[in-house]
Amino acid sequence: MIKHILAAVDGSPYTRGVGGWSRWLARKLGGELTALHVVDIVSLEGPFLHDLSGSLGFEPFLNFSAKMKEALTSNGEAILSSFKEECEQAGIACETSLSFGIVANEIAEKAKLGDLVVLGRRGVNARFDYGTLGSVAERVIRKSPVPVLVVEEEFREPERPLLCYDGSPNSAKVMHSAVELVKELALPITVLTVAEEGEELVKEAEEYIKPYDIEFECVVLEGDPPTTIEKFCREKGNDLVFMGASHHSRLVEMVLGSTAEYLVRNLSVAVFLEH
Repeated sequence: MIKHILAAVDGSPYTRGVGGWSRWLARKLGGELTALHVVDIVSLEGPFLHDLSGSLGFEPFLNFSAKMKEALTSNGEAILSSFKEECEQAGIACETSLSFGIVANEIAEKAKLGDLVVLGRRGVNARFDYGTLGSVAERVIRKSPVPVLVVEEEFREPERPLLCYDGSPNSAKVMHSAVELVKELALPITVLTVAEEGEELVKEAEEYIKPYDIEFECVVLEGDPPTTIEKFCREKGNDLVFMGASHHSRLVEMVLGSTAEYLVRNLSVAVFLEH
């Protein structure tokens, strides 16, 4: 059951989507909402280099890094204040938290006391992204101890959730979360399997879902899983996708499953991931 929701906000256009989704879920689930803004230390590396150049006689940049930290802190406080005000206007209680560090690490650390992280697909610090996958969202998915909901810029109430099920331990785990969530939200769900042994996998899903007394259907398709799921989602108008973050748990700290990575990058709908 989702009762503690962590909304990661950075002031980018995606903060609107994060706010819409987190407030809607808090209201529907009777949950608590915490907004987190992280002052990214990567953003302070540039000022550090300026300070270094100043010390070598190129140009004086005394206290530049301290001033930059002060400005970023003030900006973060303003973002959190605005978010909290929007929550209060919507009748949703919201706590706020400001921290300093590497964004993905700080979000994952804060998520230890949560049930779900909501964050935007992209953010204002995209130019600082680095590493295997190249985005804060994807690094949070790798590190988060709880499910992550990656959202678009604008929030729309979901009507047609889709669960991607392939029989792996991760997809079975996310199926548990998906079914419990859609039952609480009074939504139907479609289970999509893209595999040669699809019929057997569908039977597994049907047996699991039946006791929940929710409206559902199962679909079996063949083809390349990432592109087949993307095409199905677009054609059927699915607006919330549930899937496992990786097929290989021992590698989850290094890479996302290729299907999850592809869909996070290419689908223009909210994606709920769990590993």
